[in-house]
Amino acid sequence: MNPIFKIKNMKNIVLVVALLAFSFGNAQAFEGKGDQKFQVGANIQDYATGINVSFDHGLGENISIGVSSSYALGGADGIENLDFGDRFDLKARFNANLGNVINIDENFDLYPGLNLSLKNFGGHVGARYFFTEGFGVFTEANFPLAKYDNDDLVDIHNQFVLNIGAVFNL
Repeated sequence: MNPIFKIKNMKNIVLVVALLAFSFGNAQAFEGKGDQKFQVGANIQDYATGINVSFDHGLGENISIGVSSSYALGGADGIENLDFGDRFDLKARFNANLGNVINIDENFDLYPGLNLSLKNFGGHVGARYFFTEGFGVFTEANFPLAKYDNDDLVDIHNQFVLNIGAVFNL
């Protein structure tokens, strides 16, 4: 059998599975007060790549607070010798969960927010989509608004960052 034919068939199978998952999903992305989400994923940026974990707790119909932490696993050329303090960041975060306001789909949540970290004050915009009651995917863009230390030569946490990964309802 032709290898190109196998790849095309695999793409079609993946597409059908994805469409079925989206159409049969019966979850709600943000339920308001008491809702709890745990996210784990990749942290992608110019000078390093790493992991990101976050937890959000619903305070009201459209408001949540939480914590987020990232750890850089590797640095770009010229900055490989990062110590723990250079690699680690911890953030307190505030989200405005707008999924039910924009009403695209009950499984979708768009959440802009602010965060206060060990490295800076910043903002983020994220989106979650749930395939089932407890599992979904997320993507989040983080950006610094104000740095604490402008003299730091190696500061991988004061740049635009993209997080992408899995989200779980707790």
